[in-house]
Amino acid sequence: MTDKEIIEIYKKHDALLKGHFLLSSGLHSDMYLQSALVMQYPVIAESIINELVKKVYYMNFTTVVSPAIGGIRFGYELARLLKKRSVFTERTNGQMSFRRGFSLQEGESVLVAEDVVTTGKSTKECIKVVEDTGAKVVGVTSLIDRSGGDVDFGVPFIPLITVEVNTYEPGECPLCKEGIPLTKPGSREFV
Repeated sequence: MTDKEIIEIYKKHDALLKGHFLLSSGLHSDMYLQSALVMQYPVIAESIINELVKKVYYMNFTTVVSPAIGGIRFGYELARLLKKRSVFTERTNGQMSFRRGFSLQEGESVLVAEDVVTTGKSTKECIKVVEDTGAKVVGVTSLIDRSGGDVDFGVPFIPLITVEVNTYEPGECPLCKEGIPLTKPGSREFV
C-alpha cells in the first residue's frame, strides 16, 4: 500500500479534515487527521496496520504502549497483529500515567505506538511513564508522522507515512487572523 493509497483511505472516511484546528500540541493547523474514523472499520485498520507490521516486526519488544486516547485502538491492533501485549497510558489531572492496573516490569522492552505525531509531546510523556517503571523503550511508531521528520524521541522512530501539514504558533496563525473559527478535535484538555 502506497502513501497515496493510505491518504485516500483517510479521505474516503472523512478522516482528513480541512479547517482551523487546535492540536494537542497547542499549535494550530489547517489540516487534522482523525485516525479514529479509519480505525472504526477493523478490516481497513488491519490492512493499514499490516503495512506498518512489515516495518517493525524485526524489533525486539514484548509490549506495545500507547498514549490515550488516539493511540489506544491503533496500539491494540498493532499488538494483536504482532502477537504482543498492549497497554496504554492516560492523563489524570493533566499527568500521563498508567491506570486500570496496567504496569510494566523493570527491563521490559516496549514499542510506543501513537496514531499521529506532530510535536511528539504525548508520545514523549508516554515514554517517560514507561521509563519511570524501569522498562526500556526500544522504538516509537505511528500511523502518521506530521512532524515533517523533525521529532526526536531518542530511539528509532518508524512511522507508516509522513505527511506535510502546516502548523502555526497561536500568535502567528494566519487562520486566526482571517477569523476562521478554531476547532479542538483532540482529547487533551487545555487549562
